[in-house]
Amino acid sequence: MTAFLDNILGGLALGAVYALVALGFVVIFKASGVLNFAHGSLLLFGGYLTAVLHDDLGFAGALALAVLTTAALAGALDRFLLQRGGQDAHSAHVQTIVTIGIDIVLLTDLARRIGGDLLSLGDPWGDSVTRLGPLTVADSRLAAIVVSAVVIGAVFALFRYTSWGLSLRAAAEDLEAAALMGVRLGRVRAGAWCLAGALAALAAVFLAAFPAPGLERTTGQIALNAFPAAILGGLASPAGALAGSLIIGLTEALVVGYQSDLHILGEGFGDVAPYAVMLLVLLVRPTGLFGAKGAARV
Repeated sequence: MTAFLDNILGGLALGAVYALVALGFVVIFKASGVLNFAHGSLLLFGGYLTAVLHDDLGFAGALALAVLTTAALAGALDRFLLQRGGQDAHSAHVQTIVTIGIDIVLLTDLARRIGGDLLSLGDPWGDSVTRLGPLTVADSRLAAIVVSAVVIGAVFALFRYTSWGLSLRAAAEDLEAAALMGVRLGRVRAGAWCLAGALAALAAVFLAAFPAPGLERTTGQIALNAFPAAILGGLASPAGALAGSLIIGLTEALVVGYQSDLHILGEGFGDVAPYAVMLLVLLVRPTGLFGAKGAARV
């Protein structure tokens, strides 16, 4: 029972971090219709900045600068590379392909800089643990749950109570109608990309924290497990991204925790379990758990 509860708590912590990444996928898709395949590289970029700056600026200063810089980089990529292609549905498909090229460029440079090293981000939790009854929980996992809950709550409030959030929801419903109503689509897109970049940089801290060995060049690929979470919940649904992330996090933690009992599925099944869950759900609900069916006039 203790092992089960430990896996559940670990899955919730992992799901909370995945939710930060999945929200980035969703907010960009809602604002522009682009599926950002460079998201993992942006996360790795934010984590790398935190790792190289924390000795000089301290953890808080390095993280703040990394979040701002990653947000600025994401906004600049959209403004100077993607928006030049237009903002209609066809352009969104082309821009999605462009993000694959951006990911290759960023990942190649960051992999060269990191090499085979394991970088510490200087987080204040280190390898300390806390006892919760029969459970021994890493402080980094508790911090991941608390920080992610606060940040996600703030993001949902941003969607619900600000003019930018209203504009984002209008753009997600109908880009042309939103533009005709005076919504400045370029500003909405810029805000979405900057927000996604900031969330990715924050998520990097917890993906590289204990019990992980540190930041490595494959950390960005691990973050892409949040991609099936976004698809699972419905790409245009922030609530779906949250629910999907928790499902994926719990699935991954339980599969890894009970790997010995699932040996018939192969030793590496934990790596593909998120995608297996995504496929099973999409067979039943092709639009995702929270996705809405669209109607088209022909």
